[in-house]
Amino acid sequence: MKIFIDTWGWLALGDRKEKRHQEIKTWYSTIHLNAGMIYTSDYVLDETFTLLFRRLDYKKAIHSLESIQDSVHKHFIKIIWMNPSRFEKAKELRRKFSDKPLISFTDLTSMAIMSEFEINDILTEDSHFLQVGLGFKRIPED
Repeated sequence: MKIFIDTWGWLALGDRKEKRHQEIKTWYSTIHLNAGMIYTSDYVLDETFTLLFRRLDYKKAIHSLESIQDSVHKHFIKIIWMNPSRFEKAKELRRKFSDKPLISFTDLTSMAIMSEFEINDILTEDSHFLQVGLGFKRIPED
């Protein structure tokens, strides 16, 4: 099982004030126990860390950052790094989805990565991933 975690997913995991925190935490543990592979990107983590340090006190934010890094070192999370070809693919998607101006460029980079790595499932509340017709599915389903 391959799953991509978007910024919202990381925030839901790291911030107990998020309304779905406990649900997402339980889901994350289940994926871990079932040896699923979690993917994310450097762009997503950039957004995530910025927002965690704005929302949480330093101690809680640094704990979230270190927990993610620990999972990367244990090979439970794979960070996909933006490179020139992925960046170009995201630009192509921006042009393709000209009728959807509210999709962030970070989301487009995530879509490019997910397409490249054949990842259909994404932990997000962002409906843009469903609107583009690329076969993505939000999990857990609402």
